[in-house]
Amino acid sequence: MTEFLLGLRLLFGSGRGNRIRFFLMAVGGSIGVCCLALVLTVPAILDAHDARAAARQPVTSAKGPADGTLVLQRDDSYGSQSFTRVFVAKGTGGARSVPPGLSDLPSPGEVFVSPRVHELLREAPAVKGLLPGREAGVIGPAGLAHPDELYAYVGTERAKIADDGRTLKDFGYRYAPFPAVDSSTLTDVRFALATLVLLPLAIFLSVCARLSAASRMRRLAALRLLGLSVRGTQRVNAAETVVAALLGAVLGLGEYWVLNQVMSRAGLPGLRWYPDDGALSTTTVAICLIGCPALAWFVGRKSARDATANPLAVRRTAVPRPPTKWVGLLLLSGLGIVCGFCATGLVGRPASSLGLNAVLVVVGVVLTGVGLVLTLPLLSYALASRVARNTQSLTLNLAMRRNEAEPGSTMRVVTGLVLLVYAASLAQGVLIQLEQVTRPYGPVQEYSLPLSKLSAQQQLDLAKAPGVSAHTMLMNSWLDLDDPAPGTFASSATALVATCAQLEELTVRTEGCVDGKVLRLVDLNSSVGSELKPGTSFPFRFRTETKHDENRNIVMPAERVVYRGYEASAVGGAVLLVPPSALPADARPRDASLVLVGSSDPGKVRAVLDGIAAVAPIAEIELVGLNVQGLEQISVVETLLALGMIMGLVIGVAAFLVSVTDRAVERRAQVTAVTLIGARARTMRAVQCAQVVLPLSLGLVLALVTGKLAESSYLITGGGAVRWDVEGIPLLTLAATGVVVAAAVGSLPLVGRRIDPELIRRD
Repeated sequence: MTEFLLGLRLLFGSGRGNRIRFFLMAVGGSIGVCCLALVLTVPAILDAHDARAAARQPVTSAKGPADGTLVLQRDDSYGSQSFTRVFVAKGTGGARSVPPGLSDLPSPGEVFVSPRVHELLREAPAVKGLLPGREAGVIGPAGLAHPDELYAYVGTERAKIADDGRTLKDFGYRYAPFPAVDSSTLTDVRFALATLVLLPLAIFLSVCARLSAASRMRRLAALRLLGLSVRGTQRVNAAETVVAALLGAVLGLGEYWVLNQVMSRAGLPGLRWYPDDGALSTTTVAICLIGCPALAWFVGRKSARDATANPLAVRRTAVPRPPTKWVGLLLLSGLGIVCGFCATGLVGRPASSLGLNAVLVVVGVVLTGVGLVLTLPLLSYALASRVARNTQSLTLNLAMRRNEAEPGSTMRVVTGLVLLVYAASLAQGVLIQLEQVTRPYGPVQEYSLPLSKLSAQQQLDLAKAPGVSAHTMLMNSWLDLDDPAPGTFASSATALVATCAQLEELTVRTEGCVDGKVLRLVDLNSSVGSELKPGTSFPFRFRTETKHDENRNIVMPAERVVYRGYEASAVGGAVLLVPPSALPADARPRDASLVLVGSSDPGKVRAVLDGIAAVAPIAEIELVGLNVQGLEQISVVETLLALGMIMGLVIGVAAFLVSVTDRAVERRAQVTAVTLIGARARTMRAVQCAQVVLPLSLGLVLALVTGKLAESSYLITGGGAVRWDVEGIPLLTLAATGVVVAAAVGSLPLVGRRIDPELIRRD
């Protein structure tokens, strides 16, 4: 305790510089702890979302009391969001359960809505058609997965849902029917966030714990020479590092509390939560308050080893030993695993992610990232030695000799930025893998809407909606089961009403299409309609403007158009291609659907759905090959990864700013000495810039190469169609170039204008 108190007295009584350093350590640590708390709380936010969704799920039975309560749940889409309506017909017998968020079940004619639906009814009155009845109240937070959810309980008569309704037994499942992020995807997201945030965070906290390491080590060496024991010297050092880390942890938890209150109310794209969902748990508080000071103590103990073991060498500024070469084994081991998986993709036999491979991929990625960080000082030392021996430039010679003497100091400045570029490659791979799993492989997305629910004007407006590149119509033939002469008409058939240009928008390739003629549709990858013979007649019913029905027969022709369709397409069930000119004038098919076509990009899909909701808010939309819940999951995952990238950027930039500030203070004596012997300020600025830019460029090149290899190994074992993300290379290269430019600009102010010779004599 005596040594600990001595450390505190030295900290607060040894000048303003030490107090500023302590403040920097605490503030830097608080930023890291805030990011750590945010990463640790994300799973709890998603779990709270799923827990409330599971608690309100109705448990039903096909058999129950004749007078029991009936429920019927409908999950539709409103724009790019899922809209859930639960129709309830109260009974006099059976279960009396009430869902969370309500005090009682709705009576016939009553509607309980979520706050977002309450606002929507004012913004878009047409939504009222989805909710027959009067608004009787608002669902409480306990009954909603998140504040922006579209959810409603509609009271109705038993006769209206008697056919499809089921008897209510209770409310509450053990699992959510549609989780915010499914378990397999959440594993990938956690892995990505750990790489994006936790690895740079550990480096950043280590950087904060080693601020002003040179002057602190000289002070510890002086105490050691005065007779203080090794353990006592370590306790003196721990007084500063541990107290600063503990104060930073407390400040960081407070920063997270404020951030949670603001973000939960403002929301993120695709992700909203209640403030209580993001409340700090006991585990998170314990990790932050115990783990961060423990890391600071470990780093401080390791950095103070030389001062306690050989204090004379520290006081006399002896030449430090070069970095050990054994740390390179970590990088080589990680690259060996990663390159092995990449080789399986090159030979056409990609490894799977089952069994041991799933563990090896993670181990390879982590070893490569950690090995990259630990090997940077060694590589910086080798680069500085080689350049200093061969260059004739005074600027490069000064810069490289300093890096050769202190390779670890320079790399503390650039490590966070290097890790950010490495992690960005992995984030790209995770996004590519998730998009392959949760969305169709084709470049187009189709939307099917019942034509009977649309007016003629709505049909025209939907064809012009933003993001819609083509539109067509599918109509089904009519089969009279009571016809006295069975066999007159064949079984029903589906016809595609489209031009050749529209057909090309819906398919990968077409051959033999002729505009203005009825043709037989033949898919090369399907046997649909292969049993139909030319000359077979199909009747189609049309409704005229005067509300009269009109029949028209279409004969299966011998001429055909051959096409190859996408994996998920509404065209796959059609056997006839009918030109729009062949339909009766001023008439609409009785049994038909409008098909809209747009890009399959998630952002474009959301835009089209929002456009459909603006024209026909109560129309039932079928996303061919995709569901709204999957689209919402993509949005949540993209938001989480974007949040991870932002936190990684904040950590990287904070590590750079803290390091360069500390470096400028530490090297004032050296800069003053070189300036006094005749070096110009321009030369010194170039030296400071070269000291940062050259090792940073080396690290970024390695980060780009190793990051792309790690990403490719992840994609190859994922089993998707994309194995080599070539399109992401220009973006990462541009980001790395921007990092180098920013680091060069940030290094220029390190040389002050005022020269103080007294700095040379200060300890």
